[in-house]
Amino acid sequence: MYLFGAGGHAKVIIEILQSRKIPVEALFDGNPDIKQVWQYPVITYSPEMPVAAIIIAIGKNAVRKNIAEQLAVPFGTALHERANISPSAMIAEGTVVMAGATVNADVLIGRHCIINTNASVDHDCVLEDFVHISPNAALCGNVKVGEGAHVGAGAVVIPGITIGKWAVIGAGAVVTKDIPDHSVAVGNPARKR
Repeated sequence: MYLFGAGGHAKVIIEILQSRKIPVEALFDGNPDIKQVWQYPVITYSPEMPVAAIIIAIGKNAVRKNIAEQLAVPFGTALHERANISPSAMIAEGTVVMAGATVNADVLIGRHCIINTNASVDHDCVLEDFVHISPNAALCGNVKVGEGAHVGAGAVVIPGITIGKWAVIGAGAVVTKDIPDHSVAVGNPARKR
């Protein structure tokens, strides 16, 4: 497996892959000052390189989408062995699920999403592509999260809520009403800023 990105997010994904005994070949990054992450070489990506699979190891949703749209390669997934993932959940390519995360029954998770450390995604939730659910965030049942939305650390979303595309939910927010596309919502209860 190759990773695209050589920052802190890449380190977490490396540990997930190590937990699953999936070898990491190298990391790609455009910063010429980064030569190595732990024992793994950091090199410049070239489309001519034969790669079995890549995971985009970048936390920013819009950047992850931009890179995914430029790469014509197979994408892998990284599901930590200490994540609780229902057998009825569907997780698309490029997605990573961190240690302690819970993904419950009939959840649908799109491409290149991040379900971060100890996040909880309850039954029948639908997460579109490029979503990031931050550490300790909780989505109750039947929540829909639009493409590219980011749910901040420790936020809580009550059942049946829709979070719009590219919306941002602040850390610790409690979402009790639908959030429109491209909105920022913070507080308890969460309000558009």
